[in-house]
Amino acid sequence: MMSPCTLDPHPAPGSVGRTAARPFGPLRCAARRWGLIAGLAAAAAGPTLAADAPAERALFRQIYQELVEIDTSNSTGDSTLAARAMARRLLDAGFAEEDMQIIEPTPRKGNLVLRYRGSGEKRPMLLLSHLDVVDARREDWGRDPFKLQESGGYFTARGSIDDKARGAVLVSVLSQLKREGFVPRRDLILALTADEELGEVPSNGVLWLLRHRRGSIDAEFGLNEGAEGELRQDRPFALKVQLAEKIYASYELRTSNPGGHASMPTRSNAIVDLAEALARIARHEFAPNLSDVTRAYFQRLAAITGGPVAADMQAVARAVPAPEAVARLSARPAYNAQMRTTCAATMIEGGHAENALPQSAKAALNCRILPNDDPAAIERTLATLAGDKVTLKRVTPLTSAAPSPMRPDVLAALEAAAGEVWEGVPVIPVMSNGASDSVLLRNAGIPMYGVSGLFIEPGDYRAHGRDERVRVASLYESREFIYRLVRALSR
Repeated sequence: MMSPCTLDPHPAPGSVGRTAARPFGPLRCAARRWGLIAGLAAAAAGPTLAADAPAERALFRQIYQELVEIDTSNSTGDSTLAARAMARRLLDAGFAEEDMQIIEPTPRKGNLVLRYRGSGEKRPMLLLSHLDVVDARREDWGRDPFKLQESGGYFTARGSIDDKARGAVLVSVLSQLKREGFVPRRDLILALTADEELGEVPSNGVLWLLRHRRGSIDAEFGLNEGAEGELRQDRPFALKVQLAEKIYASYELRTSNPGGHASMPTRSNAIVDLAEALARIARHEFAPNLSDVTRAYFQRLAAITGGPVAADMQAVARAVPAPEAVARLSARPAYNAQMRTTCAATMIEGGHAENALPQSAKAALNCRILPNDDPAAIERTLATLAGDKVTLKRVTPLTSAAPSPMRPDVLAALEAAAGEVWEGVPVIPVMSNGASDSVLLRNAGIPMYGVSGLFIEPGDYRAHGRDERVRVASLYESREFIYRLVRALSR
């Protein structure tokens, strides 16, 4: 590991110098209070946009385009360039150079940390977004994936939603608050980090900051990515907030065989043995195991869904879920993934010649384990299903965290801000099927709340794809929502 760069005592004009637990309480009482908080949005004002003056919108558009068009992919990009560009934007807004630092533990992988100083009456709040994006190739996209395009009501480019929409929103919102002279009652810490897309990387990103610069990002709680709003018939239906996430676990299944000539096949075949193991795993359903967060998710969703599906949601949210309701909801992948651990075969490789029996075969199995399931028990089940001819090996670390508590102050601010921008749209707690850096912060005693204010049609989340996009109107509404939310949580 390289040591962080030291602060440059003579930075160039307009540049920034470089520098290279708390226990979680039970959720049940807070879950019961959720119903009391839910009524706040109903009395809120309509969708008049307080932060969206024409000049602010134009400046935000510039920040967003600049950030998106800096290649920050792992193979060819440079997160340090993006960190420096956003630092210049914050300097232009009036932040002091001594209140920000670019931390670059490894070349091209800079992290920007800014402290917006408040009165100190409350402990700090962390505002997190990652700068890096997954790789994108011109030949796949048919154009430069790092050039922002606006057409048909969408912004399209690599990083247009994951996670540069959020990063640009945070830079824009804090810049506007600074220009307005807003003095928060707590310090606001902005962290734009590298290497989130690479998973748990100790040499950089959030994990490195926790280990080596804990004080720079230590906070009472924080806001991060992790959940989007849901559109129904092109209208906002529900705003989700991530309180927990599944455990990411990848396994390699491998089998070997002496092989032989394909003209004289034997009863034992490496590819067939592997295929049969994968089929057994695919047919297996892990038992449903709902947490308090997932029960709250189904209860709140049932209130706005109606009909037989709502009745099933209420039935699975009971202390003892109704098996028939579980079976019906399990037919929908999104609901099934909320209720149980899932595993899916994602890659397969085998054989060495068209006319030879395979000597080996291997496959990748990607699992998303419920945080309240026992990972060791899941692995034992998978090994049994794989059988005697196939070996199972986990190839990723297991990182789990207790859910963030349903804090009444945070949830009330979420409800109020959402109600002001999208009148009548409820806020729903959710466990994310995907992975984020929030799990690292939760384990460090910093409760994280994943909320973006971006609304997407179910099944139309295109991050990591060759047509990654975000709705133009939704992006501007997200900025308005985050502006209101940050102010509310800073008072």
